[in-house]
Amino acid sequence: MEFLYGNLLQLDVRMIIMWAIGGLLIYLAIKKDMEPSLLLPMGFGAILVNLPNSGAVTQGAEEGVLNVLYNAGIANELFPLLLFVGIGAMIDFGPLLENPKLLIFGAASQFGIFFTLSLASLCGFSLHDAASIAVIGAADGPTAIFVSQWYASQYMGAIMVAAYSYMALVPIIQPPVIKLLTTKKERTIHMSYTQGQVSKTTRILFPIVVTVLAGLVAPRSVALVGFLMFGNLLRECGVLNSLSDTAQNVLANLITIFLGITIASQMQADKFLAPQTLMILGLGLVAFIFDTAGGVLFAKFMNLFLKKKVNPMIGACGISAFPMSSRVVAKMALAEDKGNFLLMQAAGVNVGGQVASVIAGGLILNLIAR
Repeated sequence: MEFLYGNLLQLDVRMIIMWAIGGLLIYLAIKKDMEPSLLLPMGFGAILVNLPNSGAVTQGAEEGVLNVLYNAGIANELFPLLLFVGIGAMIDFGPLLENPKLLIFGAASQFGIFFTLSLASLCGFSLHDAASIAVIGAADGPTAIFVSQWYASQYMGAIMVAAYSYMALVPIIQPPVIKLLTTKKERTIHMSYTQGQVSKTTRILFPIVVTVLAGLVAPRSVALVGFLMFGNLLRECGVLNSLSDTAQNVLANLITIFLGITIASQMQADKFLAPQTLMILGLGLVAFIFDTAGGVLFAKFMNLFLKKKVNPMIGACGISAFPMSSRVVAKMALAEDKGNFLLMQAAGVNVGGQVASVIAGGLILNLIAR
């Protein structure tokens, strides 16, 4: 009883607030089905590390298991890179290879990253922290982890929560932004899609060529792009189906579990509950909105010169939240016109955004020295 009483005396109101935040993440994961594979481990981990004298995190000379996992998997960028192998194995670049010009919409949708980088710097964050915060706009959790860890950002916990929360909130955030920037006439534009036959050789060469080009343009992106493309090569080569299945399922699920609960080691109340956390959440939302807006506005600009117009909504899919963003846009197109099927075009832009966001992260690493 004495030990229990001692722990209760060390209980801080900030810990209770973190329990509530952890509970909210668990609620969103279970009840709202928002990225449950990540939000649930993060939510439970937030409770785990905010118990008095928690054995899950380092206490004095006794190293906690979550700190061990953090040092083994995140401090050296191992977990996000391994997760990229699984993501690459899941992605079908077929729609993009059918229409390669869709890649430019993915590039245009990275505007919010660089806008937020400047804005965060003006808000008083160091250049390294500003770069880490800006990558939230890519809607790509592993890239955000990689960049923030590379720069040893002190706000990693808040950045991770923001990155994965906004990924989960794609169906809520994107539709109002898209509707604000487009007219009903633009949203009902039909785009033809003729499914050709992308050769196996093309599918195999694509991940290799992308890796080489990314390495020449942004050498720091080689690890990110390379692991993503290696996973895709496993998928497309046709002789390693068992490894591809393992990467898509066993590896991706296992790393996701460890990643989610390990991120929570950075969510201790004294680090997380600070005014900067709210600022990071706000700046992350700005990055996300401007990425969405950048893609839509670029599509509208392209329509000024195109005889065959594109539906500007597909520009919003240039963020890397795959396949959520493409599903949202396809659903919006059907709501405007039941005969307007945009899923394949939106998916092409979406996978292009996955590549573009990783390269954008690599460019930031190249431009800003550690």
